[in-house]
Amino acid sequence: MPANTVPIQLLPDTLINQIAAGEVVERPASVIKELLENAVDAGANRVEIDLEEGGIRLIRIRDDGCGIPAGELALALSRHATSKIASLDDLEQVGTLGFRGEALPSIAAVSKFSITSRPADQASAQRVEVQGGRVQPAEPAAHPVGTTIEVRDLFYSVPARRKFLRAERTEYGHAEDLVRTLALARMQVDLKLKHNGRVTRHYRPVDDDASQHKRLAEALGEDFASQALRIEHEGAGLLLSGWVGLPTASRSQADQQFFFVNGRHVRDRLVAHAVKQAYADVLFHGRHAAFVLFLNIDPRKVDVNVHPAKHEVRFRDGRLVHEFIFRSLHEALASTRAGSSATTAAGETTAAIAGMTPNYAPNAATATAGGSGYGYQSPPPGLRPQQFGMPLREQIAAYGALYGAGARAVAPAPMPSEDSAQAPPLGYALAQLHGVYVLAQNIHGLVLVDMHAAHERITYERLKLQRENEGIRSQPLLVPIELAVSEREADLADAEAPALSMLGIELTRTGPQSLSIRSVPVLLAGADARQLVLDVLSDIAEHGRTRRIEEAGNELLSTLACHTSVRANRQLTLAEMNALLRDMEATERSGQCNHGRPTWTQLGMAELDKLFLRGR
Repeated sequence: MPANTVPIQLLPDTLINQIAAGEVVERPASVIKELLENAVDAGANRVEIDLEEGGIRLIRIRDDGCGIPAGELALALSRHATSKIASLDDLEQVGTLGFRGEALPSIAAVSKFSITSRPADQASAQRVEVQGGRVQPAEPAAHPVGTTIEVRDLFYSVPARRKFLRAERTEYGHAEDLVRTLALARMQVDLKLKHNGRVTRHYRPVDDDASQHKRLAEALGEDFASQALRIEHEGAGLLLSGWVGLPTASRSQADQQFFFVNGRHVRDRLVAHAVKQAYADVLFHGRHAAFVLFLNIDPRKVDVNVHPAKHEVRFRDGRLVHEFIFRSLHEALASTRAGSSATTAAGETTAAIAGMTPNYAPNAATATAGGSGYGYQSPPPGLRPQQFGMPLREQIAAYGALYGAGARAVAPAPMPSEDSAQAPPLGYALAQLHGVYVLAQNIHGLVLVDMHAAHERITYERLKLQRENEGIRSQPLLVPIELAVSEREADLADAEAPALSMLGIELTRTGPQSLSIRSVPVLLAGADARQLVLDVLSDIAEHGRTRRIEEAGNELLSTLACHTSVRANRQLTLAEMNALLRDMEATERSGQCNHGRPTWTQLGMAELDKLFLRGR
């Protein structure tokens, strides 16, 4: 191959900017992202986005931020010119969305670009245009305080890039998604989106909880807003807040997952893994969680200078962040129980568990022979199903058979008050339908329960609790298993020996690239020990922790719970049905079975009236 005879030379600024645009500007939505971030960094309270032909022909963004002084307007179009950082110390604690100083010159290099801006201390605005990659002299202009940027004919100077743009509708869809993301990240900002002269989205500023609910509904739909848990968890210098969708609000694709680090929207594998693990026990196979979460962290503990488009971050202590997110979401989801929220006829959500009278909570009394775990409580008159003649005393022995010899028992609880509002969340059983469903009546209307799915979850949670109380026991192998690994994996096994021991795994290093497996968890004694150890080491290397043992154990317990739970066509007495309802109210994650299927549903009086055209 002949030697290259072309001399090394510096590239012209226009070409440099066009190369940089290849990293920053992928499509109209990329331009909108960079310009909206600049508007937010400028302290804008109101932003208007005007698009034509999906942003291909025109992108105009107007804000009421602080503006750019006339003497700095042309400088803002130079590469790596920014007011957001000035030193390495600033770069290590970036608090703004933008900081590279690359966006404006890169965008101007591949479009017909103009910027008009006016700070509050200037009597008039200045306008600067860029033509053919060259910055033109500033001219006076009429403009209120703030900045307007126009980007016309995107990629007109790079025809090859223009060919890769999609149809107008597709490009507009990407732009709309981006505006939606900013609307969730900055709820205090008024955002108006226009397309081809028509207002398509208007997110009004939020100032209270009701407004937040409205913006959530506008951005993600009423289904998410009404089926989301508000969380706020602080610890170890981290604060996680936002909304996590209930398992019933899961999606067929991961299109409603929004995670913000210090207000910056990011896509991070570590975060995705933590969320996936938190939902592992409650999501149906193939479904995806929906969430809007905000992580506040010391800027020095996260590196945002990882990706040119700033989509990714790198945490200094990824293990801590992973554990914090997982534990926060795991606890939030564990607190959900069947009946913990119900929709009233007026559409309001009532947290029934939080206000539940202590008379309906399970009593940790000492077990007695033939006990069921719950004392029967007669329903108030407003909920008493007269046609079935509720018994005055629960037939405890019958329901005890559902759990076998280990069932808990309590003394009968006192009668509830006559106020129907004091009734338990899932109400009282009315009947059994085809030996599969339990029908119950609560203050909101009709409750339907899949008795096998509900009992399966109850049994599963009890088995997990029993395992946690006993700890993970290990079983020594009669003949140690030799395992070939990489030197890095062998070093990791040495460093994490105490952690592996707590998981029931004992490894001995027998060479630079070999390990000997001497003990495995009792619960997984029949599993492939080699593959199990390799998977555990891989998890620790990538995420700093592993739940591989716990998850494998959970699969076995889930199978056991499924096979030992009450089956379809098993006829239950009213007392047994009521005891099942009370157990559901007291069991974590009882809204879904072990496989993620719902265990119950509510039909309010308004829905029932609608079925029969009542009140019309």
